[in-house]
Amino acid sequence: MESYRIILADDHYLIRNGIRNIIAQEADLEVIAEASDGHELVEVLKDNKPDMVILDISMPQVCGIEALEQIHESYPDIRVLVLTMHSNPQYCTYAFSAGAHGYMLKDDSATELLPAILEIRRGKGYVSPQLAREAPWKQGEEVYLTSREKEVLRLVVEGLTTRQIAEKLCISSRTVERHRSNILKKFQKKNTSELINHILKNSHIYYYVFGKNL
Repeated sequence: MESYRIILADDHYLIRNGIRNIIAQEADLEVIAEASDGHELVEVLKDNKPDMVILDISMPQVCGIEALEQIHESYPDIRVLVLTMHSNPQYCTYAFSAGAHGYMLKDDSATELLPAILEIRRGKGYVSPQLAREAPWKQGEEVYLTSREKEVLRLVVEGLTTRQIAEKLCISSRTVERHRSNILKKFQKKNTSELINHILKNSHIYYYVFGKNL
C-alpha cells in the first residue's frame, strides 16, 4: 500500500518527536519532512507534496493560522490537522474557517492522533473529544478575514489613518475604506472604536488577527 505522506510543523522538537513516534506505529503512514515555524513550513512545501500537514497554530515567524491559509490557497488538496494546546472553541472556529480539516488538542494526541489522521484521510473532519462534547465552537462568533483584511485591521488597531494604511500597503484609500467597511460588517460593529474595543477584550480574536497573544 502506498504510504500516506505527512509533514509536521511545530516549534518544539520534543512535540515533533513524540508525534513522529506515534505515527511510526502505522506502517502506511510516513513523515516526509518537518518544520519548526510557519515560514519554514511554507518553504518545505515548495519541495515536498504531502497528503497531510499536522501543524500547531502557535509558531514563530508565520503563525499557524496564516500558514494554514496559505496551504488552503496554494495546495487545496493537502489535508490539514491542527494540533494545539488552545482549547478555546473560537480557535477551533478560526482554524476551520481558514481551511483546517481537523482540530486536536495536544493532550489528546497519545490516544486520538491516529484515529484523527484516519478520519481525515477518509475525507471526514475531526474535532478533539473535549471540544466535540462542549460544541460551542459551532455556535460562536464565526468571523473569517482574508489576509489583506487582517493586514488592514492590524494597522487600524495600531492607530493608522486610512491614508497612512493606503500608503503603507501600496493600495488606494478607496480600497482601504472598502476593507474597513467589510471588516465592520463581519464583526457586526458600528464603528472603529467599537471594533477595537471588541478585539482588545477578546484574546482569541486578537491572536487570530495578530498571530500573538495580548
